[in-house]
Amino acid sequence: MATTEETIAPDDDRPRPQAQPAARMPRWLPRAMVLALALVACFQLAIWAFDQLTGLLLNILIAFFLALAIEPAVDRMAARGVRRGAATGLVFLGILVFVAGFFTLLGSMLADQIVKMVEDFPAYLDKLINWSNQTFHTELSRVEIQDSLLHSETLQKYAKDSADNVLDVSAAVLGGLFQVLTVTLFAFYFAADGPRLRRGLCSMLPPHRQAEVLRAWEIAVAKTGGYLYSRGLMALISGAAHYILLESLGVPYAPALAVWVGLISQFIPTIGTYLAGALPMLIAFTIDPWYALWVFGFVVVYQQFENYLLQPRITAKTVDIHPAVAFGSVIAGTALLGAVGALIAIPATATLQAFLGAYIKRYDVTDDPRVHGRRARREPGPSALTRFRGALARRG
Repeated sequence: MATTEETIAPDDDRPRPQAQPAARMPRWLPRAMVLALALVACFQLAIWAFDQLTGLLLNILIAFFLALAIEPAVDRMAARGVRRGAATGLVFLGILVFVAGFFTLLGSMLADQIVKMVEDFPAYLDKLINWSNQTFHTELSRVEIQDSLLHSETLQKYAKDSADNVLDVSAAVLGGLFQVLTVTLFAFYFAADGPRLRRGLCSMLPPHRQAEVLRAWEIAVAKTGGYLYSRGLMALISGAAHYILLESLGVPYAPALAVWVGLISQFIPTIGTYLAGALPMLIAFTIDPWYALWVFGFVVVYQQFENYLLQPRITAKTVDIHPAVAFGSVIAGTALLGAVGALIAIPATATLQAFLGAYIKRYDVTDDPRVHGRRARREPGPSALTRFRGALARRG
């Protein structure tokens, strides 16, 4: 069987498919990519700068509220012919003298008390050892305990670590002093150049916005000053009450302890009361343990008197904030800015509340008893006898 091979020649006349031209990149895409990269770089740079300047921004914020607090006193002195710079300097000088005197008195009290506790430590230790030997039938001696403490590895390690950390403590102290100087300098300029600062801020805004800014500034000054005034008055009353107690008990350094309790309990929110009462309780304990119990009971009772009777009357016209709102603002301020936020939370919240109050429309409250926490009384229905007579009449 013959096999035939057929050869198919390529058809040269058939049109060949042409290659598609390469897709061109849109002209706007490179610019968009460069712009996106530039925006990301600027965002990262802004985050880095904000992280580096957080401390400075917090100092400026503290200085601004401090300037708002002292501005009423500076305005009064300026109205009597004193230059604003000199008036601001006099106010800061008064604050400096008060703070320096307070810490000097407190430091001398603590130093004397620490020296006394160190001198009386062997007597306290002997009493403790005698009580332990009589109660638990032990045979402890003060000499053995002192030798074990002196040769303790933990104590030696702690002393070595403390000596190594002296440089860190010194740097922290110098940093704190620099921070105080920064806050004082900014607060001085804010208070002394307050009118110029307001004019410069208002010059960048339209007239209707200028009135709102000036009104917000005025409210902030009134609320911040009112907050400090009310806290200062309550600190004075608290200090006087605790001074009478400590003096009657014969606790040493009663004036300094009274000032400590008054200031710490009023200007450190939430935990200030407990911090303030701890120091007089400790010093009273060195005199007589029962005295410490008396001080603790008085602190607790006075705190209730202040919370429910004194504070609502004093702050009604200055910082009228509900206690729950004040507590929540302190927690929020602490979460956002730490101790600084806790200090400025209440005046900032009072300022915001007063400013927003002018733009919130209010209506007359209905006379519904439920508004006053009482149930609405139901209309008395027919009695059972009346309903029975009606049923008999309908059947008849």
